Amino acid sequence: MTDILSELRWRNLIHQVTDEAGLAKLLSEGSQSVYAGFDPTADSLHVGSLLPLMMLRRFQRAGHRPVALVGGATGMIGDPSGKSEERNLLSADQLEKNVAGIASQVQSFLDSDGDNAAQLVNNFDWMKNFSYLNFLRDVGKNFPVGVMMGKESVKARLNSEVGLSYTEFSYMLIQAHDFVELNKKLGCRVQLGGSDQWGNITAGIDLGRRMGTPQLYGMTSPLLLTSDGRKMGKTERGTIWLSAERTSPYEFFQYWRNVDDKDVMTCLHYLTEIDREECESLAQELENNAGAAVAQKRLAEWLTQLVHGDAGLKSALNASQILFGGEISDLSDKELTQIFADVPSKELPKSALEGEGLWVVEAFKTSGLVSSNGEARRAVQEGSAYINNQRQQDIDYKLTRADLASESVMVLRRGKKKYALLRFV
Repeated sequence: MTDILSELRWRNLIHQVTDEAGLAKLLSEGSQSVYAGFDPTADSLHVGSLLPLMMLRRFQRAGHRPVALVGGATGMIGDPSGKSEERNLLSADQLEKNVAGIASQVQSFLDSDGDNAAQLVNNFDWMKNFSYLNFLRDVGKNFPVGVMMGKESVKARLNSEVGLSYTEFSYMLIQAHDFVELNKKLGCRVQLGGSDQWGNITAGIDLGRRMGTPQLYGMTSPLLLTSDGRKMGKTERGTIWLSAERTSPYEFFQYWRNVDDKDVMTCLHYLTEIDREECESLAQELENNAGAAVAQKRLAEWLTQLVHGDAGLKSALNASQILFGGEISDLSDKELTQIFADVPSKELPKSALEGEGLWVVEAFKTSGLVSSNGEARRAVQEGSAYINNQRQQDIDYKLTRADLASESVMVLRRGKKKYALLRFV
């Protein structure tokens, strides 16, 4: 067993603890079951889910037993904590698909073998047999309304224009009951969550006390926010997901590669297992060479390998090299489109590549990289015209299907950094 609390302190990952001295004593007595919950609002987790996942992973590496709860039951309602309005309710089929997708991702972060093997549970498994009346009798009677009304998440919504439905109001009871149920089934006495889960966690501890469980403990971590208070994991194009189908390894890598200098050390502390000595070295490098992105590159490589494996990291690094003139090969339309998401593109009929093919000069003019045939001729003659990052200096060259970089995309470049895509449809 290792001192997990000391590790969490230097990483600034402890926001609130219900009883730190009691928790420290419990953890020192031997391996404990520790749980965190994930609501299946989509078929993939996102960047915001990395922090609770890494917390479970840290506890497992310290010798404890992680329990990941996927909320098949709570997902039917939606957690009001930190939300300004009620979520749209999901269909049973969509919920089932989401639960399966998230379960698969969670398992890839945790070790399922050994004495402290991770366990994956779904709260629908014990909630599905509850009748409404039995739940009110067995659980509801132990839940004072005054306690519920005092929670910040409830007060915030009650005082808003949107208000709070009875459905959402009931969410706290179900999550609180999860803690009691996990204690009964698995001996779980510790719940982890983000700071916005404090009300739900303490509600579970209070319910456990009223229903006769041993002392339960809760710990929250800070939310993953930028230095100016925005949630991390959002870009102009949307959410950064952990699923490669939703967010490619390249996009995932680039998100972390471009994290602000003000935020990168927080991300290294919160989301990686890079040790204290190396973190301090990266912090010093950041101070001495601001803008060099050494810390960002280390962060991007570590997280991409964790989430997408060696193959995903290799793919992301190869894609990054393409933007600096690297070889373009074995890529799909989707991958090229993601790599060159901010590059101008034009569509042409595929028939343009048939017969004699498309004159290279005309291709550059059509792409918008030059304004005239004369300018295109000069670019080719000067050696600053590239097709798929290969220099083309033959002024009479004709482009055919053999020059496609993928199924239907061709990458044109002028000079070192000016790119354009031609799509043949």
